[in-house]
Amino acid sequence: MFAQFSETLAGLQLPLRVVVKGGPTLDLTEDPRVTLLINDPNLLGDMQAPTLDKLGDAYVSQRMDIQGNIMDVIEVADRLSKGLLGELASPPVERTEHDRQMDAEAISYHYDLSNDFYALWLDPQMVYSCGYFRNPEDSLATAQTQKLDHLCRKLRLKPGERLLDVGCGWGGLARHAARFYDVEVHGITLSKAQLELANRRTAEAGLEDRVRLELLDYRDLPGRENFDKIVSVGMFEHVGHRNLARYFAILHEQVKPGGLVMNHGITAKHVDGRQVGQGAGKFIGRYVFPHGELPHLSMAIASMSEQGLEVLDVEGLRLHYARTLEHWSRNLEQRLEEAAELVSDKALRIWRIYLAGCAYGFRRNWMNIHQILAVKPHADGSHHVPWTRDDIYR
Repeated sequence: MFAQFSETLAGLQLPLRVVVKGGPTLDLTEDPRVTLLINDPNLLGDMQAPTLDKLGDAYVSQRMDIQGNIMDVIEVADRLSKGLLGELASPPVERTEHDRQMDAEAISYHYDLSNDFYALWLDPQMVYSCGYFRNPEDSLATAQTQKLDHLCRKLRLKPGERLLDVGCGWGGLARHAARFYDVEVHGITLSKAQLELANRRTAEAGLEDRVRLELLDYRDLPGRENFDKIVSVGMFEHVGHRNLARYFAILHEQVKPGGLVMNHGITAKHVDGRQVGQGAGKFIGRYVFPHGELPHLSMAIASMSEQGLEVLDVEGLRLHYARTLEHWSRNLEQRLEEAAELVSDKALRIWRIYLAGCAYGFRRNWMNIHQILAVKPHADGSHHVPWTRDDIYR
């Protein structure tokens, strides 16, 4: 089997060493930067068709181990897959009928892993979304503070307004908006672990009179036109294509006439939402984000428009997210021993691959991320948004 495997890889010229446990070694170049330690010799047969999800699954299940810089590992894996299989056709997108129980279980699986684990590699505010780099050399903490402020400025928050934060996470945006823009924030999440820490940090900051966070599905928001502004960051990826219309209809229902809605989320490269990346999306769906679906920007805008939200502005932040993920991955790699005390070996393997793989994918335009700003016009079609963006950058 090893002879056939060696023949298959011959000529690829990858900086890769393959070591079979208790067996032979194969170097594809004189100076390999990445080593695959094959613990299960039967894996050599599977590696005749090495999609990224197969390689990731082999690492997660301990059929193989890796040595080398994690970013180099991801690049070599992608080159290995493309070298043997070419550019794989994207499978048709799966559209799931998301219900409350499915979404609650998916959110709990991902976000309730361990607050202490997330704290190892996120910024001090624990903002788990794309940073905003005014300079590529900005620190992660600086970029995340700039992102929070960028969102608040785009929303033109004013003292005394009511802001709905859909998918509020650990409450970083809610606290920033309350502290620096003097607004009243109502945040909702489906993660019990996030909510517990978010409420504790809100109390420590002395913001309980202006920030109220609760465990609530967006479909269960009561009443109508309760909020002056709405923000949703990193949440609509969990909504599902079939639920997009309902999701944006609820945001339209909850915001007052003339109010602004900001949707910040990952978007698909292809218009139909199908995945790219040699099977990387399949790995993420299995191990990281169950039932996650990425709409294309055009799908999101069309759905917002159909529900009565007028899109005012769109900003793509793909390279900002690549840089953010590089920071997260590097932070985790520097604290692997601590992380191993907080989560299982399987979970740690998943997250090493996930963070580095997403950094690689965003860098290479496998997916994108957009901030979409919309307004709910008054009945006569008017609104009071400034005619230029000058105030945002002032």
